[in-house]
Amino acid sequence: MKQIVSISLGSSEHDYEFETEFLGQEFNVIRLGTDGDMEKAAEMLLRWDKEADAIGLGCVKFPYGFGPRYLTRKHVDKLRKLGSRIQTPVTLGSALRDVSFEWSLRFIEYKFGNYFDEARVLFLSGMSNYRIARVMSEFTDNLTFADPVLENGISKFVNSLEGLKKYAHSAHEVLQWIPSKRLTSSVVPLQAWNGYILKKAMQKANIIVVPSYNFYDYLEDTSLEELGGKIIITSTAYDDRVEFLKERGVDVIIDTTPKILERVVAPNVLEALIIAALGKKRDNIRADDLLEIISTQKMDPRVVYPSGNPRRVNRFAFVIHPLSKEFLKKDKAVDFMVSFTPPAFLDAVEKVIAYAPPWVYSRVTGIKSPTGVETEGWLITVGGTPKQMLAHKPEFTYKRLLQAARMAKRMGAQIMGLGAFTKVVGDAGVTVAKKAQLPITTGNSYSASGALWAAADAVRRMGLIKVEKGKKIAGKTMVLGATGAIGSVCARLLAKAFEEVCLVGRNTAKLLAMKESILKETPGVSIKVTTQPDKFVADMDVIVTATSGAGKKVLDITNVKPGCVITDVARPLDLSPEDVAKRPDVLVIESGEIELPGNPEMKSIGLPHKVAYACLAETIGRDIEWEKVREIYKLGLKHGMKLAAISGVNGVFTDEDIAEVKRLALEARTASGQKSEV
Repeated sequence: MKQIVSISLGSSEHDYEFETEFLGQEFNVIRLGTDGDMEKAAEMLLRWDKEADAIGLGCVKFPYGFGPRYLTRKHVDKLRKLGSRIQTPVTLGSALRDVSFEWSLRFIEYKFGNYFDEARVLFLSGMSNYRIARVMSEFTDNLTFADPVLENGISKFVNSLEGLKKYAHSAHEVLQWIPSKRLTSSVVPLQAWNGYILKKAMQKANIIVVPSYNFYDYLEDTSLEELGGKIIITSTAYDDRVEFLKERGVDVIIDTTPKILERVVAPNVLEALIIAALGKKRDNIRADDLLEIISTQKMDPRVVYPSGNPRRVNRFAFVIHPLSKEFLKKDKAVDFMVSFTPPAFLDAVEKVIAYAPPWVYSRVTGIKSPTGVETEGWLITVGGTPKQMLAHKPEFTYKRLLQAARMAKRMGAQIMGLGAFTKVVGDAGVTVAKKAQLPITTGNSYSASGALWAAADAVRRMGLIKVEKGKKIAGKTMVLGATGAIGSVCARLLAKAFEEVCLVGRNTAKLLAMKESILKETPGVSIKVTTQPDKFVADMDVIVTATSGAGKKVLDITNVKPGCVITDVARPLDLSPEDVAKRPDVLVIESGEIELPGNPEMKSIGLPHKVAYACLAETIGRDIEWEKVREIYKLGLKHGMKLAAISGVNGVFTDEDIAEVKRLALEARTASGQKSEV
């Protein structure tokens, strides 16, 4: 049996001894703490020379990953010289540690997907964890380094990897020779201020990287307020450290040191095992040796969920805006001023606020899928109403959306959705998506899905069309704007459900191409194409308007069949409240709102609690693959989303509202001699 000895400068209270198997060989592993006594460590090294097959040196402050040469070496030179005097291989575990730092992040990003994207990461020591910082910078720019605050008592954070390099090679080196710098950290007001700004930085971070060396010194003053809900990255998370972090509400601990033995051991122990198992004479582990062993032994990073339940939180931002100048009166100050000023005042406010920079309207929390995935985010407002957006060139709105994207990225959002009219201005988000530094989506897929979901529910609740399970609906449906993004998806899906579909658009060639494409996908469906909807509108049972006519009238509602269900997903709406009021015997739906899973908390957006617009629930871009709409619908159900409400121009339809529309429709049909199909 081979002997592994770990001589640690740490506390002797944590000593242990156990037997284990590694790479098909038997080992006895023993840890001996020296309580910080370097002389005692030297004596133990000499004592175990030639008796142990490999010796590890633990609780040693590793050299910095970069910086002036004397800084990267001074912490371990004494121990390295001491180790060179004996014949038994001696290791600090630095080779394995360096590989595991990078491997841990790449493995988790690959396994969980987009895990670190745009996260706000706070390094309590960027100098010690430079390798982690370098890899993390590939996934996010939101890096903060507390080295100046914690090392030199300077009330200033470094906010980039490049800034950390400059600090290491200039400011840090100079500060080593300034005696007064240590006095500044002892000044009570400054010390209190540094403690305050550090706690604030922890609260803002999604991820905190904590060095293993002096672990408790970095976190001794922390509480649930600073660490609650955080992801902690550290090395060698012993049981006492896991319990410490659990008490402070930490969600996830990523331990870069793999756990391949019965208990958690430091990198020096694992590297000593590898040296002894491979029969190495000195501490000369090669990268290929480590790669082979990591692969064959499946030395994956350790992910610990202190609460016992896996938890992942995704982050988003969503852009909203006032739909009309009347929405501006929701602000109490504006509403107060309007009460005693002429109407021109509100017009002026509408024009002025369109120039305002984006601002955060609300934080969104509490969205939780039945699968365990959680989501949080921010609603960001741009001030322009649709009228103001149309009054300016598209670049006017693009500029504010790009400002919102930069804001979202700084806050840690992994994706930003464009809501309402912002997703149809100009090229419908294409320019913004190209120039923004994070993914931009429009939610068109779930908008289409939600609209059809609402239409199907409305048809069922109206009961004017005979619907038999497993059979196509014996009804007629029309799609206005059938060659557009949402319209084309709606047309394809309606062709799966209805016997007859009428496609309406302005481009005849596109309409014909759409017809051929649908017939290829859904043989047997009857399809008509026209540029003049009035020719067929009186026969339609269901109409979907999905135009981009920017408020131009595309449908005369007075010609519509009594009891028709119209879903208006155009933005701005194709049918005004005045148009809708002309036909109380027609059900006009603006959208299908989605009930979010969990217990969402956010400021009101004019919908009931837990209810959100479909485009907020999901957005994937303008050119929609119609197959994805069904996939998005199924994913929504999987994650606990439900159709919450059917909304019209006057708000959510109740069962009584729908029953009244049905009653009026039946009366109108009777008066005109039409027959109900029920």
